[in-house]
Amino acid sequence: MNRMLSHAGRDIPASIVVFLVALPLCLGVALASGAPLLSGVIGGIVGGIVIGALSGSNLSVSGPAAGLTAIVAGALGELPSYEVFLLSVIIAGVLQIILGYIKAGIIGDYIPNAVIKGMLAAIGLILILKQLPHLVGYDADPEGDESFFQIDGENTFSEILLSLNHFAPAAIIIGFISLLILVVYELKFFKQNRIFQLIPGPLIVVLVGALLNAYLQSQGSRLYLDGDHLVSLPLSANPVEFFNQLNRPDWSGIGNLQVWITGGTLAIVASLETLLSLEAIDKLDPEKGFSPTNRELKAQGVGNIVSGLLGGLPLTSVIVRSSANVSSGAKSKLSTILHGTMLLAAVLFIPGLLNLIPKAALAAILIFTGYKLAKISIFKEYWKKGYNQFFPLIITVLAILFTDLLIGICVGMIAGFYFIFRSNFHKSILILKDEHRYLIRFAKEVSYLNKGYLKTALENIPDDQAVLIDASKSTFVDQDVVEVVNDFIVNSESRNIRIYFKRRPGETKEIFNDPHKREMI
Repeated sequence: MNRMLSHAGRDIPASIVVFLVALPLCLGVALASGAPLLSGVIGGIVGGIVIGALSGSNLSVSGPAAGLTAIVAGALGELPSYEVFLLSVIIAGVLQIILGYIKAGIIGDYIPNAVIKGMLAAIGLILILKQLPHLVGYDADPEGDESFFQIDGENTFSEILLSLNHFAPAAIIIGFISLLILVVYELKFFKQNRIFQLIPGPLIVVLVGALLNAYLQSQGSRLYLDGDHLVSLPLSANPVEFFNQLNRPDWSGIGNLQVWITGGTLAIVASLETLLSLEAIDKLDPEKGFSPTNRELKAQGVGNIVSGLLGGLPLTSVIVRSSANVSSGAKSKLSTILHGTMLLAAVLFIPGLLNLIPKAALAAILIFTGYKLAKISIFKEYWKKGYNQFFPLIITVLAILFTDLLIGICVGMIAGFYFIFRSNFHKSILILKDEHRYLIRFAKEVSYLNKGYLKTALENIPDDQAVLIDASKSTFVDQDVVEVVNDFIVNSESRNIRIYFKRRPGETKEIFNDPHKREMI
């Protein structure tokens, strides 16, 4: 607690930014899922307060996630009611707690860095591309929709083209003024000024956007924004009415097999997305902190149980909210908890004021967040690291961009593991050439997986060469590899290839393939 309070000067402004980012996403994910709008806000509140308090991560922010919208929408189409679906959310939470206790969080340690960076860059590009229509006032697709094929029947790129015929002048003005404010806020003078550190740029953006729109309306201009162009938070006359609106789980559906199948699916997908997000946020953390994955699974489990009991959507750690938290300078869990508290206070006391915020202003904030995630410097960095790192990054980005987060990550991980294995194969067997001499050096361990690479390399050695096979540093050479070398020895006589073998340092001898004195390794 003392550590959190000591960073309050950084965490409070950051929590405001996360609140402004989370609000439209909570509503958008609920709309895209076909769930009640209030369920998204409930999920955001629980993700901030409950999971934020229990999590071991200082910077991760949880809430309703776009990666679960397809599962939620599909389940709502198969289950009798939303209240029955809430049982699946509770079951998912229980399963996640079990996963935490059996230490399933170790899975997160085996995700290649290139895939993590690719996921972050892809999310950044998606934020930019998906929010461009909102920036110009075309709000057909809800915020939070990250899939390439959208629920409004369009895809990411066709939506942008379509928005060119449906833009709203006031949205364009508000959107570009908002972007200008955010760019100016990045200047050295503003970043180093204590006053501006306490008043985050996104808060100024929201206030300016709402005031500009209010001014247009007061002047009787037809350009002012209303309806779908503004935030649409569910209204409650008082806190009692708000709590009366909450959905409660229908326990009569506990015997429905589909409820359990959905719960299991949510537990697996939400846990995987959480582990990916946690790993990514640790990479973004300037202090390079380490987040305990098993504790996070337990925290997510408790959060999903509470969310299900209160009528909220299933939760995960979410990259967009978390990255906004990091880039806003948060230092502790206080930011996450405060953002959840702000969501609760907003729906209880000031929903009408929040409904004055233009979506174009929020789109500018999300676009700027996306820019920070998808900077060109990331691609340059991985290009310099070589194609074994660059290609998994690019494949992950493209796969997520043209499918959705979950499918894209699976494709990226397959690509990442392929290049890792490919790189390890080459490192296990080093092949050097000097005029008519070849050196084939085995690493400490050479497995059967290196068989194909070695066989091809030996077949490509020209006739009339001298070959030294150095296994002096090897503690294990698979029998399949030994057989490949022995076959090469047998074949070497007809090709006039002289073979030397080094078993120990300083002990090199020629291998003969003469039938009367043939030697094998």
